[in-house]
Amino acid sequence: MNMIVAIAIGGAAGAVGRHFVNVGMVALLGHGFPWGTLVVNIGGSLIMGVLAHVMATSWTVSPELRALMTVGALGAFTTFSTFSLDVVSLYERGQIGLAAIYVIASVTASVGALFLGLKLARVVFV
Repeated sequence: MNMIVAIAIGGAAGAVGRHFVNVGMVALLGHGFPWGTLVVNIGGSLIMGVLAHVMATSWTVSPELRALMTVGALGAFTTFSTFSLDVVSLYERGQIGLAAIYVIASVTASVGALFLGLKLARVVFV
């Protein structure tokens, strides 16, 4: 039961964090492109890379804390299902080229950010 509670707490924090990023990106850049989703997916991947390295090499945490941060917080913060909806919405609005750019940028930059997070963590947390 402690594991479920940890994931739920992390999930609540991640979902609220995602909301604030989305609101902030709309205020900063407006509607028309899903900047908030792009930012949380790339940022969440970067953070996951850092956490994966640090928790594997130098930071021993309980299984509950690990799940809170990864499954809960980052799972709720990143928004692949929302990403999918954004792609379909762009496509259905006839913005096929923009939808393709969004898919390529999201996948490439998010995976790249995870690699960057691992690399940064390996340098900083040796």
